[in-house]
Amino acid sequence: MNRVGVMIPCRLPPARLVGLVRQAEEAGLDEVWVVEDCFYTGGVATAATALAATERITIGIGVLPTVARNPAIAAMELATLAGLHPGRLIAGFGHGVPSWMRQIGAYPPSPLAALRETLTTVRGLLAGERVSVQGKHVQLDDVRLEFPPEVVPPVYSGVRGPRSLAVSGAAADGTILAEPSSPEYVRAALASITEGAAEPGAPERHSIVAYNWFSLDDDPARARERVRPWVVGCLRESTAPHIRPLPFAGDLLSLIEQKADLAAELPPEWVDRLSISGDRTRCVEQVRSLHGAGADSVVLIPVGKEEQAIADAAAVAAAARP
Repeated sequence: MNRVGVMIPCRLPPARLVGLVRQAEEAGLDEVWVVEDCFYTGGVATAATALAATERITIGIGVLPTVARNPAIAAMELATLAGLHPGRLIAGFGHGVPSWMRQIGAYPPSPLAALRETLTTVRGLLAGERVSVQGKHVQLDDVRLEFPPEVVPPVYSGVRGPRSLAVSGAAADGTILAEPSSPEYVRAALASITEGAAEPGAPERHSIVAYNWFSLDDDPARARERVRPWVVGCLRESTAPHIRPLPFAGDLLSLIEQKADLAAELPPEWVDRLSISGDRTRCVEQVRSLHGAGADSVVLIPVGKEEQAIADAAAVAAAARP
């Protein structure tokens, strides 16, 4: 089933969380995703609050840095949430932003090894297995959770590059593709994920979550200008994997390398391809194109007033469903 959700941006204070997740559930959205970015709010605490404040909607954590917690402790926290709220949790792990991980003294010698070992360990523990690992990053000696959840939550990986995507295909139940996620990038990412999914022992099914900035307005130009600063901010901090599949990738990467004024020089049609923005018809088409490219879930990141954005997202989701 094609799903549509919203992200609660990390820039919002914790006191706003409950009202927004309840609004998303009441509006009929499928998912709410919460974020753990340094140094805003904790992903596990935020997800626990969101789950407790709602009854039906799925809550995704996108993502916990693999190196910030011992995987046994992470699995214990996630098992608690999954036991209290069966079938409503998606757990996401990623490398963590390198500068932040260095800032807290947690950057690993091998990020790929840390990712694979953490994904494999957490999935095994959540499934009730007894786990011993002596890896490059994870060391566990005969660990088993006392209360593994009856409904085991899926464990996703939030990554971008081809090698990390292959690890995700081999060791995770799904992949979270960070904004901006174009249909071209979804297809390219799936190719790398499929390589990893061919490894022995890989999960049988793999889901794709695509994040993208969202702005709905009857005036497409106004919607575009509202979302433009957020698109530009992503591109300034960008690594290239999710840009290279785009038809204008060469020109865009050249602008980034030249440190050009992207806010002024980014053509309108590029902004449209790098966001879900415009009137309702246009936004519905963009959501459907991401689903058509292979995304199981499209997660809309609000710009502007969050309450209005959630109402707008629900309207787009209803129209985009088959």
